[in-house]
Amino acid sequence: MAWKRPALTSAVVYKDARAALKFLEDAFGFEIILLIEDDEGNVGHSEMRFGTGTVMVGNEWTAEHKSPASIGGLMTQTVHVQLEDTQDTIDAHCERARAVGAVIVAEPETQFYGDRTYRCKDPEGHIWTFGQTVEVKTPEDWHRDTGLKTTVYKEW
Repeated sequence: MAWKRPALTSAVVYKDARAALKFLEDAFGFEIILLIEDDEGNVGHSEMRFGTGTVMVGNEWTAEHKSPASIGGLMTQTVHVQLEDTQDTIDAHCERARAVGAVIVAEPETQFYGDRTYRCKDPEGHIWTFGQTVEVKTPEDWHRDTGLKTTVYKEW
């Protein structure tokens, strides 16, 4: 089997990667695509898929690679996940996450750029943002509606 990853993949670190895998599957609908374990069943490395994106999930392994739960809730990154139109609505996704223990830090709200988003914390304190386009808007619309200057350097 040839292994091909997306061009950009985030990695998140947990005190208990196995519990995180279960939570991310139940709360967000992620799917485990790779799991490497040692002889005792400890997670050495794992990867999960959501749509066309992946995230690596692992245990703490150095002083620089810690879960927010181990460092007073601090973090230097958050992960944004974009739901496709064929998936749950953003509101249903939020309720699913809340039902299995995600702490919702920002309820679903439609943003000026046309996406409806919410933010939550997982059990170890990682912040996840989920979005879904509900109205296609252009940078000109954003400027008109907010006064913010937007420069698009390259089209997707």
